[in-house]
Amino acid sequence: MSQSCCHETKTRDDREPEPAPPGTLYTCAMCPEVVQEGPGTCPMCGMALEPMGLPAADAGPNPELVDFTRRFWAGIVFSIPVLILAMGPMVGLPVRDWFGQRIAAWLELAFATPVVLWVAKPFFERCWVSLVNRAANMWTLIGVGVGAAYVYSVVAVIAPGLFPEAFRDASGSVAVYFEAAAMIIVLVLAGQILELRARERTGDAIRALLDLAPKTALRITADGTDEEVPLDEVQAGDRLRVRPGDAVPVDGVVLEGRSSVDESLLTGEALPVEKTQGDAVTGGTLNKSGSFVMEAKRVGAETMLSQIVTMVADAQRSRAPIQKMVDVVAGYFVPAVVATAIIAFIFWSIWGPEPAMAYGFIAAVSVLIIACPCALGLATPMSIMVATGRGAQAGVLIKDAENLERFAAVDTLIVDKTGTLTVGKPEVTDVIATGKRNEDDVLKFAAALELGSEHPLAEAIVDAARKQDLSVPKSTAFEAVTGKGVKGKVGRTAVTLGNAAMIQDEAGLDTHAHQDRADALRGDGKTAMFIAIGQEIAGIIAVADPVKDTTPDALNALHEEGFRIVMVTGDTERTAQAIAAQLGIDEVRADVLPDEKAQIVKELQHDGAQVAMAGDGVNDAPALAQADVGIAMGTGADVAIESAGITLLKGNLTGIVRARRLSEQTLRNIRQNLFFAFAYNTVGVPIAAGVLYPVLGVLLSPMVAAAAMSLSSVSVVGNALRLRNARL
Repeated sequence: MSQSCCHETKTRDDREPEPAPPGTLYTCAMCPEVVQEGPGTCPMCGMALEPMGLPAADAGPNPELVDFTRRFWAGIVFSIPVLILAMGPMVGLPVRDWFGQRIAAWLELAFATPVVLWVAKPFFERCWVSLVNRAANMWTLIGVGVGAAYVYSVVAVIAPGLFPEAFRDASGSVAVYFEAAAMIIVLVLAGQILELRARERTGDAIRALLDLAPKTALRITADGTDEEVPLDEVQAGDRLRVRPGDAVPVDGVVLEGRSSVDESLLTGEALPVEKTQGDAVTGGTLNKSGSFVMEAKRVGAETMLSQIVTMVADAQRSRAPIQKMVDVVAGYFVPAVVATAIIAFIFWSIWGPEPAMAYGFIAAVSVLIIACPCALGLATPMSIMVATGRGAQAGVLIKDAENLERFAAVDTLIVDKTGTLTVGKPEVTDVIATGKRNEDDVLKFAAALELGSEHPLAEAIVDAARKQDLSVPKSTAFEAVTGKGVKGKVGRTAVTLGNAAMIQDEAGLDTHAHQDRADALRGDGKTAMFIAIGQEIAGIIAVADPVKDTTPDALNALHEEGFRIVMVTGDTERTAQAIAAQLGIDEVRADVLPDEKAQIVKELQHDGAQVAMAGDGVNDAPALAQADVGIAMGTGADVAIESAGITLLKGNLTGIVRARRLSEQTLRNIRQNLFFAFAYNTVGVPIAAGVLYPVLGVLLSPMVAAAAMSLSSVSVVGNALRLRNARL
């Protein structure tokens, strides 16, 4: 049994790639503006186009990787005999003497031809496309270089008499370069395979996210039994059972039971989150201990997990502004390389040693091969692809590469108070009895009155009474007075709850004797309310929106990252200043109306600041859109998330610290890649042209040039992959 299992099991690289569905759009990793229906090659850079949308979690390997791997092994088989025939005499193996020079040359032609005409077919196709579209790229240089070496050698074998003396050696023979043409192809293929394998690893983050979603769900039928159904059959409104150790199948709400859920793979937070009746759960998170029943709310492409994967995939295909500079350089680079190759050929043909033109030909081919701008083209896209995947693993979703690059330059961070610095859910912090009644009575009467209100402060008071298991009676004659408070009757007793004006106007009582205590509470950032029961001021109730546990440490880290932090809130100046003093915030803008937040962003930008805005409400959306970088809390409103360039899944400021570090490390990585690419070409092209020959007697072989070119691309890809382990 185990043997058959072994035979049936295939690794991911062994499987044939699944064909994309009809109508699938394809795009280029290096030129995302290129989009077409069906596979093909990019007319700009010649790279194979990749399918857009979400990759299947169980998809096979890249079809281009499969094809190139087959061609590579065929190239190895045919190139080794060519290499032995050409290079054997240099290592003391008299192979050419065994066959004779003429027959050896024909054997080289026979073995090299399959490599050039079949193995290298994709290269020549891409070269032709680049010429037709007048968009010179790396494949132009490879195609011209390899084609020239092969055609030159074929003519040298078939009709050597056509060559002038400048191409002949001391024995009168014309040298052939089949081994250079064949080995260049094999080495370029090897580099492409390593690059494609590395690029596949950039999709690991997406595949890891896709793998979070289970393939099936346990649906509860009308008669109460459980049935296992494929995930795509789950509909909104279905009741699903989630057992210990199972992944939550879709987004929904807990109906029965309680458990702790590990949300770390979505949010980056290690501690499990307790879930009870009424709590929201997210598809793909892992149920730890208990069992619960949930109602499906969002399924398929509507789930948060699907939206995250879509956002990451879109971001990986986006272009950073720094890429524009690279594009400009690349536009001039290939023509400059061709001109350099021509100059090298002319120079060697005139001033080189005998056979002068043969030396010139080698120098020209080496220049064309070594200068392939593949590393230059990969420098930015590879870093962006890896960084956006790494961000998703840490609970930081980057909308596009432009926002990732911009965030590294931001120096001013605007934060909303409610829901950003604070939990966003008010809680009763103090109950002070000021009359004959005790604190429980004060809270009970206040809760009785607030049962008829939908205000957030009312909900906090009612929740506090329930947590203390107080028996809350019903009230009658409830009335809310705008801007002041509420009043009504509990039994036959009149109850008034609100600010000093409410107590004065509605209950006819003076709060002056208790004003200092209320002011002290307000000085701590709390909302203080008086309660009158009958003809007595019975107490003071203070409510506050508590600061998130993560906020103080996150603000300290943000200051260390160089941010100036500005709190913008609709709260009163006194409350806002109290929170700011507690947290060490640099500047406060209080009593701000929703439509004024965007104006504040404009003012700061006008003063020269690079501004990021963090918020979570509908009223934050205009400011998020106005800011240089908008940061939405993933726990907030959808419109805020749509307006933002960065979304923090966990909804706390720690994510901003992670986003900043990711942005800085990505920009540093891109600059390193560009340095490698530019430095490589700056050094490599002159060496290939022969500048070292007069000093060291060294002329670069086209094979060495091909190996160096492939190594440069692999080094850029390898450097970009370091971002997968970035410490955030």
